[in-house]
Amino acid sequence: METDTSISIRRGGPEDVPAILGLLDGAVEWLVAQGRTGQWGTRSWSGNPKAVAMVRRYVDTGVPYIAEIGGEPVGTLTLTDSPGSYVPAVDEPERYVHLLASDRRFKGHGVGGALLAHAAEVTRRAGVSLLRVDCYAGDDRKLVAYYEGNGFTATEAFVVGEDRWPGQVLARRV
Repeated sequence: METDTSISIRRGGPEDVPAILGLLDGAVEWLVAQGRTGQWGTRSWSGNPKAVAMVRRYVDTGVPYIAEIGGEPVGTLTLTDSPGSYVPAVDEPERYVHLLASDRRFKGHGVGGALLAHAAEVTRRAGVSLLRVDCYAGDDRKLVAYYEGNGFTATEAFVVGEDRWPGQVLARRV
């Protein structure tokens, strides 16, 4: 019997915070197993009160989207009208991608790309032409390349905090 692996994307809400945290926790586990601790460290999101509060804040102030395969959450991102405080705002309306994560068990199914395409379409339908995101730019810049492969162009680089976390802002016209 064949399993349906088609991706559906639905609007989320506060009730999805546990699923979002689970997806972020899974991403941290995968990154740690790869020896890639620079992006999100080694601590689970759900075990970090500041990270939990940040997820709740983004869900409350933005619009979370949940990608599902067979009714199971396999990816997430949240769209807001502005970046985090560490990225300068722009002088035009925009949508900003936060908290993109996917379940690594579904690597190669296009979950992240489907979520980013959905974010672009939602942004376009809202009459907004600019979609931005920021990401970890350290190590080999694989994450930056991932966003570039999904239609974004690198714009400003930045560093955050005492540990000088390297970031990259990317933009896409929709």
